[in-house]
Amino acid sequence: MDARCSAPLLSAARAADIAANPFVADFPLLAARPDIAYLDSAATAQRPAAVIEAEARFYETMNANPLRGLYGLSVEATAALEEARATFARRVGAADPREIVFTRNATESLNLVAKTLGEQLLSEGDEVCISILEHHSNLIPWQQICARTGATLVWLYPDAEGHFSPEEIEAKIGPATRIVSIAQVSNVLGVETPVAAIAERAHAMGAILIVDGAQAVSHLPVAVQELGCDLYAFSAHKALGPFGVGALWGRLELLESMPPFLTGGEMIDSVTQEGAVWAPVPEKFEAGTQDAAGIYASAVGLTYLEEVGLEAIAAREEALTTLLMGELAKLEGVSVLGPCDPAEHHGVVSFDVAGIHPHDVASLLDAKGVAIRAGHHCAQPLLAWLGHPSVNRASVAFYNDADDVMQLVDGLKFVQEVFHGSR
Repeated sequence: MDARCSAPLLSAARAADIAANPFVADFPLLAARPDIAYLDSAATAQRPAAVIEAEARFYETMNANPLRGLYGLSVEATAALEEARATFARRVGAADPREIVFTRNATESLNLVAKTLGEQLLSEGDEVCISILEHHSNLIPWQQICARTGATLVWLYPDAEGHFSPEEIEAKIGPATRIVSIAQVSNVLGVETPVAAIAERAHAMGAILIVDGAQAVSHLPVAVQELGCDLYAFSAHKALGPFGVGALWGRLELLESMPPFLTGGEMIDSVTQEGAVWAPVPEKFEAGTQDAAGIYASAVGLTYLEEVGLEAIAAREEALTTLLMGELAKLEGVSVLGPCDPAEHHGVVSFDVAGIHPHDVASLLDAKGVAIRAGHHCAQPLLAWLGHPSVNRASVAFYNDADDVMQLVDGLKFVQEVFHGSR
């Protein structure tokens, strides 16, 4: 699957040269708007031309309903969908492409698991363990399923930088735990969760481990076998793909044991007036017509990331984060949440500006061409626990450079001048 990354293959050391930007030309919006410092990639990534062209190419050359026709176009669309499934499987280290279920996003993937596996496994007296770091997508489904089944929601708490201790993991994941669901990377603090250690404890207690990988797939190598998880959810739009495409990886035998989430066309093997027989995995979970063009283009996005190289991406994002945190430390009244080490932020830097509401910060920065996020970031319990009901969040990607960071820093100086006058 051709991603056509025009940037040269860079070593990690060369990629860390953030004064240069060999990637921006591949991103039409950024190339057309050099006035914008886009620092909201944790919310959604920019799309390279290869992805945009791939989606158009599907509609222009193979537009037909996959899996439903025996004519040439439909067969070609089906092949494109399954080639994309293999790409998704390769990205997370799946043993079999059938272990990839296409959904609309990570949120739908997590709801699928809660509504199927949750109802199947949980009853009164059981426990579901999540962490205070969770995005609402990995929180509300478990609140709801616990309320319906009588199970109890148990919370893992980290230290102030977002690190979980072995003692906390052992204390909270116990004999009554049936499900553990945890984010691999926090969308507020950027910190990586010790998934492998949590998996070891969960399995020792007989529990199933689900991982929300939405903030990880565009930053970290992901190997689900090494992580030790049983299910892994992620979205394409945070990994250069179109909106409306997500995936759920699961161990094949576990997916086969789970009931379907949605019912209707394409997820059945046969139907009578009395009942139905479900199709095999993954079709069992893919009711109705899939966004085949979006899935095809999403696979091109994942291939583009592979071409750039995760080592190069990590080195560049660490250099950007190091510069950003260093410059923020020079500004009076600005405090950064999470780890002190920039390498632990995985491109996410949340910060507070004393005496100025984050919404005001973001609005004034927009006037200076800087795009950041402001609010609770769909993580209200975490921010309440940290004592910050709302914060600013700047998130970098490999297509950013030092100029973007300095545009943010200059914008923050402007914000402080507006509210506090010259200092």
